[in-house]
Formats: sequence, C-alpha cells, structure tokens
Amino acid sequence: MLFANNVVISIIVLLALSLMRINVVIALIISALVAGLMGGMDIGNTVNTFTDGLGGGAAVAMNYAILGAFAVAISKSGLTDLLAVKVIKKLGQTPSQTALFWFKYFIIVLLLLFAVSSQNLLPVHIAFIPIVVPPLLDIMNRLKLDRRAVACALTFGLTATYMILPVGFGKIFIDNIIVTKINEAGAEFGLQTSAAQVSSAMLIPVTGMILGLLFAIFVSYRKARNYDTNTPEPSSAEIEARVAHIKSYHVVISLVAILVTFGLQLYTDSIIVGGLAGLCIFALGGIFKLKESNDVFQQGLRLMAMIGFVMIAASGFASVIKATDGVSALVQTFSETIGSDNKGWAALLMLLIGLFITMGIGSSFSTVPIITTIYIPICITLGFSPLATVAIVGVSAALGDAGSPASDSTLGPTSGLNADGKHDHIWDTVVPTFLHFNIPLVLFGWIAAMVL
Repeated sequence: MLFANNVVISIIVLLALSLMRINVVIALIISALVAGLMGGMDIGNTVNTFTDGLGGGAAVAMNYAILGAFAVAISKSGLTDLLAVKVIKKLGQTPSQTALFWFKYFIIVLLLLFAVSSQNLLPVHIAFIPIVVPPLLDIMNRLKLDRRAVACALTFGLTATYMILPVGFGKIFIDNIIVTKINEAGAEFGLQTSAAQVSSAMLIPVTGMILGLLFAIFVSYRKARNYDTNTPEPSSAEIEARVAHIKSYHVVISLVAILVTFGLQLYTDSIIVGGLAGLCIFALGGIFKLKESNDVFQQGLRLMAMIGFVMIAASGFASVIKATDGVSALVQTFSETIGSDNKGWAALLMLLIGLFITMGIGSSFSTVPIITTIYIPICITLGFSPLATVAIVGVSAALGDAGSPASDSTLGPTSGLNADGKHDHIWDTVVPTFLHFNIPLVLFGWIAAMVL
C-alpha cells in the first residue's frame, strides 16, 4: 500500500513535526529513524547510515557560515544605514499611499530579478540572499511589506528559472541531468529528448508557478503586515546621524569586496574562497579590525547556523532514504497496481510520488536519477508522448523543491528574511511556497501530461 511505504510515512512525520513547530533538525533526525526502522534496518544501521550521510551537507554549512560573516561585515560598513536614508528621503517623512504601493512592489520585483539572475547571468544561486536581503529588512518593516510575498518571489526565481532556461544552473538541471538520464533510460525504448524539448515541456507547469506567484503577491500577501521589533526603529534623524560618520572610502571598499566575492566565486566555483577574499578586503580596508574577525565570524555563525545544520541533517536523512530502497518499492507498488487505461490517474500518482521524494531529499537535482529509470518504462507502457514523458519526469523531480523544509530554495530565502528573527522558516517560507507553487505544479504538470 502507498501509505505503508517507509518513505511516505517518514516524510509525513517530517512535515507533521515541522508544522507543529518542532525544530527542523530534530524533525529530520526523527524522520530518518522512522524511515530506517520501517525500511528493515535496525537502530544501529540507521544511526550509522544517517551519520555517514552528514558529510554531504558539510560543504553547504561552511558556505552559509562564510556568507553569514560576509553579511555581518557589510552591515558594519554602513551600507545598510546609507540605503535606509536614501529610501526614507525618496519616500518622504509621510509618504503617500501611491508611493508606498509602488515601492513595495519595486522591492519584490528587484529581488525576483536577483533570484532569476542568480541562476544564469551571475550563477551564485542562494549566495546573494544573505548579502542583499538583510539590509532591506528595516525598509520592508517601514513599508509593512509581508515577507511571505518576498519569500515566494525569491523561491520562484530560484526554482522556475532552472526548470525552463537551459543556462547556468538550468543547463546543469536540463542538459546534464534531465536530458542525460532520460536518454539513458529511454535508449532501449527509442525515446530521446533534447534541452529544447525539455524547456518546451516545462512551459505549462511553469505557467502554473507564475500564476501562483501573482496570486501570492497580489492576493494572499497583499495586505500590510506589522513586524514587532525588540527595539524601536531609528528615526530618520538618528539614521542620518549615523550615516554622517560613514567614510566614503568605506563604501567603495564594500562595493569592491562584493564584486570580488562574486567574481571569485564564479571563477573558482567556490563560495568559501570568494567569501574569504571579501572578508579580507573588509578587514584590510578598515571596515573591521583583524582582531575583531573572531567576533564577525561568530556573529555570522549565529546568523546562519540553523540553516547549515538543517542542510547537514537533510543530507543524513537522504542517505537513510536511499539505503532502504523505499523509493524503488514505492514506485514498484504503484506500477503494479495501476491499470494500462488509467493515464490520468497514473500521471497524477507519478507527480505525487515525485513530490514526496523531493520533499524528503530536498533537492530536485538529486531526485532525477532516482525516478527516471522507473518512470520512463511506465510512461512508455502507458502510451505517453515523448513531451508528456519529459513533463512528468521534469515536474516530478522539481516538485517539492519549492516547499521542502530541507531545500536550499526555501532555506536560502529564510536565511535572509529571518536575519532579525522575525520570519519563521516553516510557516513564513515553506507553507506559502508549498501552497502557491507545489499545488499549481501538480495541477499544471498533470495538464501538460494530458495535452502534450
């Protein structure tokens, strides 16, 4: 039975615990134990498998720590205060409702463009979020902008972009993963695809995501939302007094550090190298003293530690899931019970299985190799067209990435929006993105499978 499968049960446990506001790391550990024990592993093997898999998330955790320290250094440079003054002067002391309206959506569109560009023009993925977003939080508070709308915009840019554009991370997902794996699995059936066909097949599902984003911004999270702060927001006069002490060359040094960080990351393909270079520029430029580097790094760790630990725990959870062969058993159970004349039901089940798998593993990139070898024969047997088959595989893999507690597409936005502790990862990022992206993806992915 579908709900007797250890993968399904463990992910249901993960989601239930997360929605109960149980710490995500604890929820991942408990869910991994459930998956292992129900998958036939004893407690010792489950723990060992989970522990062995932790190393897969260590690099990501270190990246977040470096980015956190970099974000702290930027705040010390005064760029945050300078940006706030510019915005306040632009809006005026008593801004009109029209000005507030347009500026709120300007910020959302700006961050959306950042997220889209992070997948191709400047393929830094989520690295820009802890650098760009925290300085904008005070402004968002003044505008009473609902951060859930911002989370949806960021997650949309991080996920929809690689699903449809074969450039940057999209090239990796479409060309190197989707096309390669489908062609490998489909060779014996005469099924071959290309990057152009994948992009074409993804048009309908991504349209669903676009509608979900518009609904989130203009309907669900349109109203003003107040964020309580422990300290009162500084007045414009207070901020201007602080800005008066900012040295112009500090601003120049900060901009150079940001450019060098992004440039080195692109050149070396390492966030750690780029981040360290940026921190060195900040220190040598006098933004902070070398003896203060320990404090800066500790503040960065506090800012990003939770995100890093979630990624590490998610890697261990994925290791247990793979070790139990529960995914293969899940798909095998489905393929044995479905009838050859139930194409609509088959497409829906395959999409939902993809949703469950990705929700647990947290990465669409890692999901494709797991499902392709099993989905391709099923699609061919049931008579799905090549484009429909590509749509089912592509959407099944991407489903859940936008709404998983352990996905970097949700952890990244939270890392920036929760810099002041006012944005809950589950209820303010995961739930909104799940509702506005995963549900439309299932619906429009099913439509694509039926009409293509």
